[in-house]
Amino acid sequence: MNFIISSSTLLKNLQRISGVLNSSNSLPILDNFLFELEGGELTISASDLENTMKTSVKPDESKEDGRVAIPAKLLLDTLKNFSDQPLAFQIDASNFGIEISSDYGKYKLVGQNANDFPKSPELENSSNLNINGEIIATAIDKTLFASGNDELRPVMSGVFCQFSSEKLTFVATDAHKLVRYGRTDATASKSTDFILPKKPLNLLKQNLSGDEEVTLSYNETTVRFSFGSIELTSRLIDGKYPNYEAVIPLENPNVLTVDRMSFLNSIKRVSIFSNKTTHQVKLKVAGSELSISAEDLDFSNEAKERLTCNYAGDDMEIGFNSKFLLEMLNHISTQEVILEMSEPNKAGILLPSSNDNESEDILMLVMPVMIR
Repeated sequence: MNFIISSSTLLKNLQRISGVLNSSNSLPILDNFLFELEGGELTISASDLENTMKTSVKPDESKEDGRVAIPAKLLLDTLKNFSDQPLAFQIDASNFGIEISSDYGKYKLVGQNANDFPKSPELENSSNLNINGEIIATAIDKTLFASGNDELRPVMSGVFCQFSSEKLTFVATDAHKLVRYGRTDATASKSTDFILPKKPLNLLKQNLSGDEEVTLSYNETTVRFSFGSIELTSRLIDGKYPNYEAVIPLENPNVLTVDRMSFLNSIKRVSIFSNKTTHQVKLKVAGSELSISAEDLDFSNEAKERLTCNYAGDDMEIGFNSKFLLEMLNHISTQEVILEMSEPNKAGILLPSSNDNESEDILMLVMPVMIR
């Protein structure tokens, strides 16, 4: 197995899939990239058993098809220290010895048997959906931050996808905050739902550049994303997602409209003085004035600011975790935001004030912190 390839092309392709690699693996073979040369095309794979990511590239020259596993860290560290130049790879199939020749000299390392590398799962009885990469990238950006990290509740550690012939809906929650993001400009031929884990979503976010077409293939256990020269296959989270619709309050008579950046910056400043355990900020609304305050009784710290706002409803005082509010406000892009509330002990609904994209629908929910 011999081939010649540009060092920068190879490095770029390896970096795209290297996010799959874990720092500690139970199987030593998973510390390697799998190189497969066939018919003048080089396919490189990385896996952690749950996720497999592949990229394809055409070498400048190639002869003798073959397969070998090459130590990932050693190869990446080497490539990072080359200026762009052709590298010649020679692999001895009998002992998996690898010799890399550059303008500077020769480098020898030992690979492993490619047959030990885990096979990418086959998708049997799968359904397919073509979707614009921008829709997936935006959906991940708007929802992933709200997913949980509780190992005892794995279903809440991913993003719940609900596909129908009318719209695609993406939901994430950690039981304290919830985001529901919908798009009507993309639909599926039949209704389905599944839970996507965090890691492949982060890998997609890093690799999707925008307008490319993504082919999404899925069955009951596995999902595959194919776009450009990249293919990402991932195991789905097994389990039933909680009934998120039940926690979204329908009657919210108290409606606050406020400038998003003023609200965001005010909470940032005031929350510095909040209790370090609860991160609580208190919102008090009366007429057209919004008062934002925080205190830490343990250290006698307190802060209070006032903002002008538009408000329709009864005078109200409600507490929220400032970290959750800041995260949500950072993931809304409109100039003004709407906060809908019913009672101080019920969830608040955060919405963009206007919709730049008519096919987009976003709702964010945040649970209150009881005011002491």
